[in-house]
Amino acid sequence: MKQDLRGITIRTAGQNLYEFTDQLIRWTGASGIRRGLLTVFVRHTSASLLVQENADPDVRHDLLAFLRRLIPENDPLYVHTLEGPDDMPAHVKAALTATSLSIPVDDGRPVLGTWQGVYLFEHRRAPHTREITLHLIGE
Repeated sequence: MKQDLRGITIRTAGQNLYEFTDQLIRWTGASGIRRGLLTVFVRHTSASLLVQENADPDVRHDLLAFLRRLIPENDPLYVHTLEGPDDMPAHVKAALTATSLSIPVDDGRPVLGTWQGVYLFEHRRAPHTREITLHLIGE
């Protein structure tokens, strides 16, 4: 059994979905591990990870619009408001989505469907630098 660990950085320009599937494919292919399990973990509390369609950009647009409507800014229920009106909604969005993903790897590639991509889901309005840890275990 072999393991490999790597960190990647994604610079965001505000609320959006940032695909990094190609980075995962390149890294798993270069790892020498042909079959195993890839764990992807985001090291932040106001961003998350998502496997989602990567063919039609309207899907990403609609996801952003839906979450904005579901989890609005300036909700009077929020107590945590020191970091701006988008901060607490970002924490709620991250709590409702995923901070880690498990993706099978076969023949040195993540096993994803035809239209699936892996995304960092930035929930804050301002640009951020996000750290993602990748861990691959297998043979």
